Amino acid sequence: MVAMSKLKIWKEEWDEAEKEWDGRAKKAAAFLQLKGLTSLPNMPGITEETAKNLKWKSFKWMLTQDHKREIMKGFLKHPIKYGWSLIKSMWRGKSYLREGDFFLYGVKSVEHFKGLINNPDSLFVLGFSYCHKPFECPSGRFTPDCIADVENSVCQQCFIGKAVNAGQDRNIIPLFIPTVHYIGGKIFEIAHENPGKQILFIITACEMTLEMFGDWGNMVKIQGLGVRLDGRICNTMKAFELSERGIKPGLTVVLDPTQKKILELIRFRVL
Repeated sequence: MVAMSKLKIWKEEWDEAEKEWDGRAKKAAAFLQLKGLTSLPNMPGITEETAKNLKWKSFKWMLTQDHKREIMKGFLKHPIKYGWSLIKSMWRGKSYLREGDFFLYGVKSVEHFKGLINNPDSLFVLGFSYCHKPFECPSGRFTPDCIADVENSVCQQCFIGKAVNAGQDRNIIPLFIPTVHYIGGKIFEIAHENPGKQILFIITACEMTLEMFGDWGNMVKIQGLGVRLDGRICNTMKAFELSERGIKPGLTVVLDPTQKKILELIRFRVL
């Protein structure tokens, strides 16, 4: 559930709304600052050993860990279409292009994506990995929930809360992602409930996750941007497996320049 904003309406007064949000964030931090990283660790996005046969590891994970049949139920709606699209994507090698912190799926550049979101009839999924939530999140970290409450001192300091409030629009769908099967099931659900609709997305995730599961997004033929998280990321299969069970003691972040670009894209969408 996402609470409605009591701030100025972002869609009508974006600059004033953002200024007011940032002011509240500073006041909240002065009262009780959220736990954060004192410095960014120097970690490879994917370890050399983990990178070996990563597509096969992804395929195996999606099939063997689909305990709620979130992926299988969606796949069986159109097995031939989805199967052929998945094979084509896997055969191509890389499932994405890359532009800085942005992994591009089915788009040529961030500017190309910006042009696509100009279509108000398209559906726009705004997704955030649970490990991107602050430790103090009132909805809990390993959950698909977010209150994004402008009156809550934690939400006021959280980039996710800011982005969700800025993106309040009837065709923007916020999702908070505990597992890859959860987001896969939701994408299938959105696609099947809106046949013929163009589905676009911005989703934050660790680099390894963006590498592993791009083929599955291409299978459904959704287009968008994966945003690389920094900080205490998962860069081994062991860390990823633990994370998928909610065991994630580290904190991840989106770097400030990348946050700014995400907000610029949301602004372009809603104005």
